[in-house]
Amino acid sequence: MEPVIQEDISGCGIAASAALAGVSYSAARRVANGLGIHAQDKTLWSDTRYVRTLLSAFHITTSPMETPFTSWEALPDKALLAIKWRREGGRPFWHWVVFIRRDGDACVLDSKKQLRSHVRRDFGRMKPRWFIEVYD
Repeated sequence: MEPVIQEDISGCGIAASAALAGVSYSAARRVANGLGIHAQDKTLWSDTRYVRTLLSAFHITTSPMETPFTSWEALPDKALLAIKWRREGGRPFWHWVVFIRRDGDACVLDSKKQLRSHVRRDFGRMKPRWFIEVYD
């Protein structure tokens, strides 16, 4: 699985979905737009429904619930993580990233354009709030 870089400021959910689906950001954005999901909509940062809908369009199944983060070791082998969680105007916001573990090697795929590396292993710097398990 390769990281996909977001092309829109609020496109982290689209980019995370693209990475999980193995498609480009522009391809995922086209599918999202067809579903009525638009990167300019700031609720993409504060509602899981949009990412779940987009992943479903790619035939990717997720856990129906968000699970509180307890440790990196406790994460499933594939998950969407909510990091940089905060409240703005009473509404929760976060940044979507993808966690993957293969053969004991774990990393986070982060779509933020400004990062030097989009494959992250600086686990101590990331502060996940919760995750959604992604099933194969």
